[in-house]
Amino acid sequence: MSDSIHCVRCGRADAPALGKPPLRGALGAEIASRVCADCWQEWQRAEVMVINELRLNFMDPSAHEILLAETRRFLGLDGAPGAEVEKRPDPR
Repeated sequence: MSDSIHCVRCGRADAPALGKPPLRGALGAEIASRVCADCWQEWQRAEVMVINELRLNFMDPSAHEILLAETRRFLGLDGAPGAEVEKRPDPR
C-alpha cells in the first residue's frame, strides 16, 4: 500500500494513506484506496454523532445499512463529499 493517495473526500493529491483497510470486505478496501487517513479519522469522530443523531438501534438490521450509507456519503464514495448528517424525522 502506498504512503499517499489522492483522497476523494478532501481532494488532496498527496494525502496520507491508511496503513490497512479500516473495515472488512469490499468497503474497507475501497476506503483504503480512496480515502486518506485524516478523513477517516474525521469520520471516526463523526460516526458516534451520526449514530446518536439518527438514533440508530443496532438490534435492527436496517441500522447497519443506514450507517454504511452514511459512511459512504460522508467520505464521498458515492459522488460529491458531504460532511453533514442528513436529518431524518424522529420515528416516535
